[in-house]
Amino acid sequence: MNPSTIELIGAALFAVAILHTFATKFFEHLAHTRPAHAGVWHLLGEVEVVFGFWALVLVVAMFVTDGAKTATHYVDSRNFTEPMFVFAIMVVAGTRPILQTAMAAVRLLARAIPLPGSMGFYFTILALTPLLGSFITEPAAMTLAALILSERIFANGISSRLKYATLGVLFVNISIGGTLTPFAAPPVLMVAAKWQWDTSFMMAAFGWKAALAVVINALGATLLFRKELGQLSATGAHGSSEPVPLILVLVHLAFLAGIVVFAHHPAMFLGLFLFFLGVAHAYQRHQDRLILREGLLVAFFLAGLVVLGGQQQWWLQPVLMSMSSDQVFFGAAILTAFTDNAALTYLGSLVEGLSDGFKYALVAGAVTGGGLTIIANAPNPAGIAILRGHFDEESVHPVGLLLAALPPTLIAALLFRLL
Repeated sequence: MNPSTIELIGAALFAVAILHTFATKFFEHLAHTRPAHAGVWHLLGEVEVVFGFWALVLVVAMFVTDGAKTATHYVDSRNFTEPMFVFAIMVVAGTRPILQTAMAAVRLLARAIPLPGSMGFYFTILALTPLLGSFITEPAAMTLAALILSERIFANGISSRLKYATLGVLFVNISIGGTLTPFAAPPVLMVAAKWQWDTSFMMAAFGWKAALAVVINALGATLLFRKELGQLSATGAHGSSEPVPLILVLVHLAFLAGIVVFAHHPAMFLGLFLFFLGVAHAYQRHQDRLILREGLLVAFFLAGLVVLGGQQQWWLQPVLMSMSSDQVFFGAAILTAFTDNAALTYLGSLVEGLSDGFKYALVAGAVTGGGLTIIANAPNPAGIAILRGHFDEESVHPVGLLLAALPPTLIAALLFRLL
């Protein structure tokens, strides 16, 4: 490895950004205890701002070391399709027509599960929605699940243990639940076309194992907190909103489907999104507040990760390629906690002549570790943005998330390696 100066700076800033994500709760605490500079502390405490902030520092450093032309070319060469897509899909999936439709489906299935209180509802959300992500994409599934959990579970004043356990299971299940198809999970999408992985292959190699792990994780969390969940009202903390006309629901579903279909064509899905904003404005009485702020923050986070991540190939790829098929599974799961799992599989796709066993191990490890940290999987920031208001000082502690995600991660690892 012979890294350039800017690559060394990029690696250092990437490490600082990771450490910063672990310190956001500290900055939020400062915002409450030192109001004179609360605005600055709040900004530094916004986990979605972290990678965007340090990406800006990297670009400034690139201007200084390599000049304006190189810095501008580097930023222009980054692919920001995923941040833009996540923003659009979050806003559309978080609308009242989509949310009411998803809630009705969950409620219908939950009634078929003979469990007291909110146990059936809770299990259905953690089991069904992640698997739905294989068809509507993981960011959309994360947005729906987080919004429903926020209204029906978190708003009831549940314990901190249940909040973190729910977040851990949700993140892991979303990460593995999108592997039934080749287009929904970002780490699978990065390699599917090049390695010729179609839906039948994904179902046979990953899908059924992922579905089993999702159900086991959801059931485990439900049974572990059965006493607390059993005491929660099955109707939720809030009354139902005014029903949305069927035609408007169908229009929203059409926009959602269109954005998913054109997920890799920004001009198409952003055009649809702008058209959607016009429809939403025209029928405001059937809308709740659009989650534009949350969506923009998540997009900013992912864009920062794209800029910083582009300078990590010099050390990540040699580390991955030095491993055997058995080692790469656990290596990818661990590395995923410190970088986006799609970045890992993308680096693997650049290498020719990999064995089928190595390819499987790389992708399985990447999706298995996708719930360990906020940066491990692209949809995770969306879940944090929606749910963090229910946590102390509106901040999710990274160590708490890591510990909560470990048990479901181990379940997924065992099933992907042993079955």
